[in-house]
Order: sequence, then structure tokens, then C-alpha cells
Amino acid sequence: MTNTSVKKISFPHMGNYFTAFEPLARLVADEVIEPPPISKQTIELGYKNSPECVCVPFKYNLGNYIEALERGANILVQAGGGCRFGYYGEVQEAILKKMGYKFEFLKLANSYSPIALAKNFRALKPELSYAKIFRALVLSYLRLRCIDDSEDYVRKNIGFEKQKGEFEKAHKNFLRELLKTDSWLGVHKLRKKYLNILHAIPIDKPKKPLRVGVVGELYVLMEPFSNFQIEKELAKKGIEVHRFVTVSSILHDCLDEMLFSRQLRKLIRESWPYLKFHLGAHGTESVAKTLELIKEGFDGIIHIKPFGCMPEVNAMSALHKISKDYEFPIIYFSFDAQSSETGIKTRLEAFHDMLTMKKRHDAKQ
Repeated sequence: MTNTSVKKISFPHMGNYFTAFEPLARLVADEVIEPPPISKQTIELGYKNSPECVCVPFKYNLGNYIEALERGANILVQAGGGCRFGYYGEVQEAILKKMGYKFEFLKLANSYSPIALAKNFRALKPELSYAKIFRALVLSYLRLRCIDDSEDYVRKNIGFEKQKGEFEKAHKNFLRELLKTDSWLGVHKLRKKYLNILHAIPIDKPKKPLRVGVVGELYVLMEPFSNFQIEKELAKKGIEVHRFVTVSSILHDCLDEMLFSRQLRKLIRESWPYLKFHLGAHGTESVAKTLELIKEGFDGIIHIKPFGCMPEVNAMSALHKISKDYEFPIIYFSFDAQSSETGIKTRLEAFHDMLTMKKRHDAKQ
């Protein structure tokens, strides 16, 4: 039986974003419980207790919820939207309660405006002042931007470090310090400190390295375990990796759409003539971003998605046409519990060899 007198909150892993959202979780709970890092056990728990037809993020999240509840959590948070994942909260809650767990479920799907978030928090803790909620929101956002800025630099340069492990060591130290930093000014100073540290790490980077963009569904893009650390595998081959979907970019796009209703129109314009309508979630963005990167002279695109992701399945037909029309290399990965890490590495190796040969061929032209 869960002790509900002490509020213990938890939410699923997605990359390193636990560090960013921890101040918001502390608003409504006495203790924030971080589930263990995603592992094979997480996946097994999620798959065992999920409907077969749902997508991978549902199953990973459900596994995280079970692990958090076993650690004593009695408040769970679900945040998602843009596709059918926005409706999964009710199903996950029903499954967990049928398993005998006692908890409150805070569903934030499609509720990303500050006012909507504040109402959700006050529903759990009515005495919360709007000023306190605002301070925590700003702190979480600043931490979020700090994480995304540092990881963008690491992603583009880790494959060229002279001393292996320097970037990863610095980034782990940064995340530990960020979790302890509770002031806006402190986060700003920490961001500046670690960006300087990262920029000071010696790299041996060619003038025109292979540049690859990674597009696709947001969860498998941002949770490394779900995609077998695909960004690190690319970096090991001396590739400059660019990923454009981050929580910062998602919040920016949501705000732009809420205020000006122009983000979707912009994406469809940029996807023309390959798309005429919005595909949902990040499917349209996958197409628009691919066309943009081709024009910017990138060497290749990697498209990744969870098995059965409808928006990205629909995007693939347009991407195939783009690849053919522009004679541009695009490789596709679909992830589920049966995905083989060895098979993925083999395909990445072949893709890298193809990009290298194409770059040499183009240089001779």
C-alpha cells in the first residue's frame, strides 16, 4: 500500500531532461523520484503490460512508471501530444491501476501554455501561488535551454575530440552541477562556464566534415537508449551530427502556433510540392527539414521512428521521392523491442561508407 501522506512524484526518462523538469516536480511534491536509467528490464515491463498495437514510447514510458511506482512514487506525470500519444495517458493510468498501484496521474498532454500548466499544478496543490509557479517555470526553461545548447555543441564535435571521453566527462559534470543550481542567475553562469569548457576541449576536425541530419519522431530522437545511441555511433565515424528536434524547439513551435498560428503553414510551404497537408506530430517537419538540409549541402539524412508511428510512416513516402529527385542519401530506421543493435551498426557502417565515397566523387567533379 502506497503512503499518500508524503507526496512523491516521478516522470519518464527522455534524454537528460529530468534535470530540467525537476524544479517543476518539486513544486507539487515532497520528493522527486527519478526512475532508474532505461534498461532491458524497463522495456520488458513496458511490453509485458502494454497493448500490442501501441507504439514504443508508450511501452518505454509505462516501464518507467512501473519502476517509479516500485520506488515509492504516488504522483506520475504524463506529457505528450501532437499524435495518438496525447491520448495514451488514460490508457496508461487504467493499466497501472488495474495492476494494483495507487497514485495520482497528472496529464499534461497538449497543456503547454503557462496558464494551463499553472492550473494543473494548483489542482494538485491549491496553496501554490502563481508567482512560485512562474519562478519554477522560468528556472526549468533556463535549465532546458542550457541542456540543449550544450548538447548541440557536443553532438557536432564529440566525433573529433583528440582525447576520447573529454566531452562526455565534461557534460556529466555539467548535469550534476545543473541539478543543484536553483537560481536563474546561477543557471546563466553555469551555462557560460560549461560552454567555455566545451569549446576549450581540443578537437581535430576537418574543414569540411561529413554532415548528417537526424530527423523523425521526437521520443526516439531524444531518448538515446531507444535508438541504440545512434548519435554516438555516427560520431565515432567522424560525422558532424545535427539534430533539430529538442524540447526547446518543441516549446518554441508550440508557442508560435498558439500565438500566431503560422508554424504549420510555414512547414507545409517548406514541404511543397512533396506535402500538401500536415501529417501530424513531427512528420511534416521531417520532410521540410530534409529539403532544407539538402539545400544547405548536407551529406545525408537519417530518419528514425518507433515501429508503427503513423505521422513518420506517412512522411517516408515523401522522403523516398525527395531522395530520388535529388539523388540524396536517406536511410531509415524503425525501432521496437525486436530491433537488433548489430544490424543497426552494420547499416550505419554501410551508410557511412556510401557517404564517404559520394563526397570523394563529388569533390572530383
